[in-house]
Amino acid sequence: MDQLPRKAAQALDEMTSVFHLNLRHIHGLIEVHKHGSISAAATAVSLSQPALTQGILKLESQLGEVLFERRPDGIVPTLAGTLVLERAAASIGHLTAGCRLIAGADFSPERRLTMTQLRAFLALSKAGSFAASAIELGLSQTAVHRAVRELEDALGRRLVERRGRGVHINFWGHRFARCCWLAIKELQAALSELGLDPLNPMISVGATPLARAFLVPEAMSLMVTEKFPASFRVVEGSWGDLVESLRDGEIDLIVGELPETSVSDLKCTRLYTEAPVIVAGHQHDLVAKGNPTNQTLASYPWIIAPEASPLRAEWDRLLPGKRAQKPVECGSIMIIGRLLTCSDMLTLAMPDQVALQIRSGLLAQIGKPLASSITIGATMRHSWRPTSAQRRFLNLLHIASTSLGETASRKPMIEAPWV
Repeated sequence: MDQLPRKAAQALDEMTSVFHLNLRHIHGLIEVHKHGSISAAATAVSLSQPALTQGILKLESQLGEVLFERRPDGIVPTLAGTLVLERAAASIGHLTAGCRLIAGADFSPERRLTMTQLRAFLALSKAGSFAASAIELGLSQTAVHRAVRELEDALGRRLVERRGRGVHINFWGHRFARCCWLAIKELQAALSELGLDPLNPMISVGATPLARAFLVPEAMSLMVTEKFPASFRVVEGSWGDLVESLRDGEIDLIVGELPETSVSDLKCTRLYTEAPVIVAGHQHDLVAKGNPTNQTLASYPWIIAPEASPLRAEWDRLLPGKRAQKPVECGSIMIIGRLLTCSDMLTLAMPDQVALQIRSGLLAQIGKPLASSITIGATMRHSWRPTSAQRRFLNLLHIASTSLGETASRKPMIEAPWV
C-alpha cells in the first residue's frame, strides 16, 4: 500500500484495452473451442446462441482478428484464435484459482465477476485510496467503491479494510490481487502477440546488482540493435526484493544470482558461473603483490555486501569467524568505487561489475579470483508463458552470457573491452 498512485496509473494504462474485454465472452470463446459448436458452448456458459455469437463477434472486432472458421466438421480456431485461446485459458485459470482460494471450489469467476470490478479493485490495490483510484480511472469515488463492494459481495469475503482516511488491502485481498494481475497479464500478452500493445510490447526485467553492470544492458542493446519492436522497464534490487514483484506479475523475470535452493512456484535458467574477485583502489599497497593471506586480508577495512546477498556469503566463507575492521555495508558499486579510490578498503565484486573501473585504472584486482563461484541466471514464474519478444530477450541473455564466466571463450571482462 506504499506505492504511489502514479505507478497504478502506469500499470493500468498499459492494460486499459484488456479491461474492455468481457469475461463471459472470453469463457465462451474457450467453450466454443472445447465443444466445437456455438450451440453447445452457449448451453455451457448459460447464454443464448445469438448472444454468444454476438459476444464472439465483438471479441473479434476488439482484437481485429477472425478467431474461428466454420468447417464441415465444426468450428475450428484460426492461427490468431489459437493464440488467443491459449492465453484466455491461462487467464481464466489464474482468475479461477484466486476466486476459489477466496470463495470455494464451486465459484466460477466468468459468471459472477466483471472486468469493471477487477479494474476498480486492482486500481485500489495499487493506489491505496478510493480517491486516488477514482482519479486514475477517471471515475467517481462512488463508482469505484460500488465496484469493489460488488466484487466482495460476489466473493463473500472482505478484501479491503478501512484504516483512518485510507484503506488497507488485507491478506485475502493481496492473494486475490496477485491472481488477478497474472490473469490480466495473460490477456495483455495476447494483445502483444497480436500487435495490439501500444508499448510494442513491454518487457519488465528485474536486475540484481550482480547482473545490471553488463549482462542485462548487453542483452537489451542487442535487442535494440535488431530493431525488435519491444520496450523495456528495468527494476533494480536484490533477488529477495524482486521476487514478490515477480510473483505478482509486475516483472517478467529476474536476472541475477540464482537461489541456492529450488522454489516450488519458480523456475531458474542458468546462464553462467563466475568467481568473485577482491578489489581495491589503484593506490592500495596490496596491488601487484600477489595473493595475500587471509590474515593480511582481515587486517584491512572492508566494504561488505548486505546480509543475505551472495557476495556477503562469499565474504563469510573467505574470512570465516572474522569481523571486518570498521566495516561499511553497501551494495552500490558507484559508492563502493568512490570509497575504494580514497581509502585502503577492500571489497568483493563480480568481474563485470568493476571491469570498466579496473581497465580505466581507478580500481585494481587483488590476487586471483576466489576458489568458489556464483551462478547467474534468470528466475521466472513456473506459470509464465513468454511472448515472442520475451523469448527473444531470453535468447539474447544466453548470447550475452557467453562472454562471461569461467567458461567464456574470450578474455575476462576485466581485460576485454566492452564499451
